[in-house]
Amino acid sequence: MMVSGASTPLLGLVDTAVIGNLGEAAPLGAVALGTLIFNFLYWSLAFLRMGTTGLTAQALGAAAENSIQNTLGRALLIGFGFGLAVIVLQIPIIWVAFTLLSASAEVEMLAAQYVTIRIWGAPATLVTFAILGWFIGLQRTRWALGLQLWLNTLNIILDVIFVLVLDWGVAGIAAGTVIAELSTVIIGLVLCVRLHIQRTGRGLHFDRNRLKDLGALKRLLQVNTDIFIRTLGLLLVFGWFTSKSAAYGDDVLAANYILLQFITFSAFFLDGFAIAAESLTGNAIGSRDAPLLSQTVRRTTHMAGFTAVGLSVGFLLFGGLAIEFLTNVEEVRRAAKTYLPWVWLIPVISVWCFQFDGIYIGATWTRDMRNLMLVSLAIYLAALYSLTPLFGAHGLWAAMAIHYVARGATLGFRYPTLARRAFDFK
Repeated sequence: MMVSGASTPLLGLVDTAVIGNLGEAAPLGAVALGTLIFNFLYWSLAFLRMGTTGLTAQALGAAAENSIQNTLGRALLIGFGFGLAVIVLQIPIIWVAFTLLSASAEVEMLAAQYVTIRIWGAPATLVTFAILGWFIGLQRTRWALGLQLWLNTLNIILDVIFVLVLDWGVAGIAAGTVIAELSTVIIGLVLCVRLHIQRTGRGLHFDRNRLKDLGALKRLLQVNTDIFIRTLGLLLVFGWFTSKSAAYGDDVLAANYILLQFITFSAFFLDGFAIAAESLTGNAIGSRDAPLLSQTVRRTTHMAGFTAVGLSVGFLLFGGLAIEFLTNVEEVRRAAKTYLPWVWLIPVISVWCFQFDGIYIGATWTRDMRNLMLVSLAIYLAALYSLTPLFGAHGLWAAMAIHYVARGATLGFRYPTLARRAFDFK
């Protein structure tokens, strides 16, 4: 899962390098805003992946084969339905997005072009979320890795062809993503059938009556709603960050977008351990195995902590060179290097909230995760509006760091109580 997670920000880095070397800041800023819009759309619906992982892992621990199968069926239906809704509602979605996000006229025009093309891949992306969650819940992480690598590798190849060879610009980035998404969902569905046959010896078949089970639907809705609110809070943090970056000009917006690629790279890298914790925690809760839960938390956290230190050191040593590679616009390079020290810090302070997110999702302690995210969001906003008037764009980064610390601290404080309740032991 670490390798799988790291492949996603690698795509973002390639997109940045392809667009960032066109010689203008506006196309890079447009991809930054367009990516932000889809981050809001897709990661606000990331409960399709996370909720499916937790419920599937618990069903696996309890050896409930029907629940394993029908969890996938419900997730596929919900993902496809939300994807169609995104396409139908694309006009108001785009209007709201550009009302809330401010940038130069050229950046907004290019970003609108990017969004109107990429939005057609929404159903494929959201169904793929459900498929990935099912694979991870079943501890078939190599299957998830293969699917993710196909998506991102094809996307990278198409981006290079469409932008550097065919000169399609921002539209080429969007078109490459849509084609990769559509091919990935087809492969993913075929793999679901194949995996079920391997596990059970029979084809994949969904029981309509069980799919409509009110108790299961209610639990799925509760878990997904909690994760939705939690994820929306997280996206608001990055949304405010990017929106406020735009207020400091196109150069700072583009620079902060480049630095966010570094943050995303470290986040997905660390999230590999958190996703492993999701699957193993869910299995421990489903099988009522308290020692497995303790072992999962201890080992994944130790490994993630060492990795976070390695990432911080890597950014310290090579961050400047990476900025030089990702853009040839001198003003953007200069701004990015000014704020680069914040990137050195963030992996070692963010690793704790990633780990606890994985544990809470696997255990389906989603209500507490939701509430603690709202507390952390309030702390972030207080820091943001207190520090930016004093320190400008440095205040943006300081508020981001404070947010990570608040999330890790609040989740860690609550964990011992929830663990005791899960197994009814003192």
